[in-house]
Amino acid sequence: MEDAATLKLMVAARRQIATDIHRFDLVDAGGAALPAWRAGAHLSVSLPGGLTRRYSLCADPGELGGYSIAVKREATGRGGSRALIDQVAVGDTLPCSTPRNDFALSGRPGARLFIAGGIGITPILSMILETEAAGGPPWKLLYLTRSADHTAFGAKLASYGPRVTIHHDGGDPDRAFDLWPLLEQPKGRQMLCCGPRGLMQAVRDMTGHWPTGSVLFEDFSTGEAVAAAADTPFRLRLARSGAVLEVPADASILSVLREAGHAVPFSCESGTCGSCRTGLRGGTAQHRDLVLQPAEQASQIMVCVSRAAPGCDELVLDL
Repeated sequence: MEDAATLKLMVAARRQIATDIHRFDLVDAGGAALPAWRAGAHLSVSLPGGLTRRYSLCADPGELGGYSIAVKREATGRGGSRALIDQVAVGDTLPCSTPRNDFALSGRPGARLFIAGGIGITPILSMILETEAAGGPPWKLLYLTRSADHTAFGAKLASYGPRVTIHHDGGDPDRAFDLWPLLEQPKGRQMLCCGPRGLMQAVRDMTGHWPTGSVLFEDFSTGEAVAAAADTPFRLRLARSGAVLEVPADASILSVLREAGHAVPFSCESGTCGSCRTGLRGGTAQHRDLVLQPAEQASQIMVCVSRAAPGCDELVLDL
């Protein structure tokens, strides 16, 4: 669910920290103390032009004087990063939510493996800082970027020595990092990944044999990022109420349910957090999430991104 803007945060400082990546340091506009947070948390930020976007907090959770976010300017994106980087200056005030966490560190794994791609390093950095402050468990980071100039927080990460592997591919698929040797054996680890959807899908495909709950993803792209040009309309039948709803080709199941007044929990709208998991009673779904295990796909669906499979005219939901 879109987080309500309850904080007025002032931009205390901003600076470019890598090619197209800018860091914004935020403090309460009235000088008040800010709510505490844990690694993996994000803010929903109201931007110029009426846009709202989620950005991971990327500082040390133990430092309560302010919040920091790092944002990559996407020239061909939907406008959020451009609005923030091009229009927001030091001293400006941004309405923001309190920190919300759908990607928190959890459990007591024997070790943690972090995989980050590009701007996906933002929540991972805070996780490393929190893990270090807690005295463990042991961890390693694989950070994939285009080049040294595109690598955010490079100096800080280099201070951790051999626990951090930074790989530059120069945008050349032939120089992509071989993930399989790293992911072939779970080895009692918890794996946390954030980055471009292609990276996360590759990691998801290679960790299907890992124990349930040991692989976690974060992604703030919307369902638009995984929508297909060939999407077609279909019907939703709600098993409990008997209601029938039409899902247009350019709308998500979640948006149709919300418009019809059905309070389905949701958060990421990208098929990575699991908040909108809904029972599937009939029909064949085209699953576009990074959460459901193969054994779960016949009976559950993530309604923020998934749809009826080609040739299926109706899905029956447990609503």
